[in-house]
Amino acid sequence: MSKKEQYVAAIDIGTTKIVAIVGKKNENGKIEILGLSKALSRGVKRGVVLNIEETVTAIQTTVEDVQKRSGILFSEVFVGIAGQHIKSMKNRGYIMREAYDDEIKKEEVFKLIEDMHKIHIDIGEEIIHVIPQNFIVDNETGVKSPIGMCGRRLEANFHIVIGQVAAAKNIEKCIRKANLTVKDMILEPLASSDAVLTDDEKEAGVVLVDIGGGTTDVAVYYDNIIRHTAVIPFGGNVVTKDIKEGCAILQRHAEQLKIQYGSALGDIAPEDKVVSIPGISGREPKEISFKSLAYIIQSRMEEIIDAVNFEIQNSGYADKLAAGVVITGGGALLKHLPQLMKFKTAMDVRIGLPNEHLAGSAKNEINQPMYATSVGLIMRGFDYLETYKKSFNAGIKEEFVLPKVAAVAQHDEEEEDGLKPPVQEEEKTPLTEKIKIMLSRMFEVEDQSIK
Repeated sequence: MSKKEQYVAAIDIGTTKIVAIVGKKNENGKIEILGLSKALSRGVKRGVVLNIEETVTAIQTTVEDVQKRSGILFSEVFVGIAGQHIKSMKNRGYIMREAYDDEIKKEEVFKLIEDMHKIHIDIGEEIIHVIPQNFIVDNETGVKSPIGMCGRRLEANFHIVIGQVAAAKNIEKCIRKANLTVKDMILEPLASSDAVLTDDEKEAGVVLVDIGGGTTDVAVYYDNIIRHTAVIPFGGNVVTKDIKEGCAILQRHAEQLKIQYGSALGDIAPEDKVVSIPGISGREPKEISFKSLAYIIQSRMEEIIDAVNFEIQNSGYADKLAAGVVITGGGALLKHLPQLMKFKTAMDVRIGLPNEHLAGSAKNEINQPMYATSVGLIMRGFDYLETYKKSFNAGIKEEFVLPKVAAVAQHDEEEEDGLKPPVQEEEKTPLTEKIKIMLSRMFEVEDQSIK
């Protein structure tokens, strides 16, 4: 066939689960998920890899499974990064231009952003993302795209995401031991935001709260710009631990209780209902009331929401978030959590599903809060692809059952029979490429007509 198909593969390394996912874009620009597989994550705690071997085993399990399901063999992946080591800061930079009347070029914006990668950070840390918030041209503030303007002094305010070098290297090591290559590392709350937030919400002002097993990720948007990011070092697992200790039961029973009978509001839980839990090693069964269970869950969820509230206040945009809060991640499925969140934050709350950009037969299966980050990683991968098509193309013959591809592959009947493209050992995305991708995302709205 003459039409070329391109694919993106991504891996979400979480505290409770590891997800491998492969997708493609259809003719309408929607994402079709061709394969998804998940495995229990035992080597990760609070978003940080602590056991390399167990994490590698889980990655290999999911990758082999998703390759069988999708019929696509990939060697490069986009990977998410989170964890309690992630922090963000604001900074401002400027460059003086030689002439007033020359138009500002993209290269000058690249230079301004590259300079931010040279700022002083603590030993053992590295800059993961540098995101321009707005530009200033000769004291003219609020400029979203300075390219083509004239001026002598070009300034910008930046949102900078910082993480530990060791944490990033451990993720890369796990991927490499699974015989894969990291194409790019993406902050997980940014990926989740792409998957579940609408453009209107980002413009009006919104907080994304991604409640995972080990961490709760927060991202604040206003006027279509990311304003604040944070990773809170506890999530759904601490709720399970509280149930386990409070009710003196096994971990798996505590998790089952939370999912099936748990509620985030103790006051509305029925007083007359109880659930029977099998005794440990033949002991007498234990009866736990729904109300006691709900109060245990509520007290811990209030602590997590308080931490989210702190980050919202810390962002400086607490009074400008007209779209309120969007909660996603596996923890978003907890019963009555939106009501508790609304009560504690005094904002509108909705559950975020990754259905904004999904299409295809697997849409309903994937359309769950727990897969928001995975879908977002695929979307970020396609942003990369659209900026650097030539560097991603790999010829594949249609007859291959498991064609060998990189993070992106292409069907092309011109390939010789039986030929498989070589697996390229490639480092993480170079700095200049990451800057260009980010800029293309910022400025692409200029080329689109209002629909």
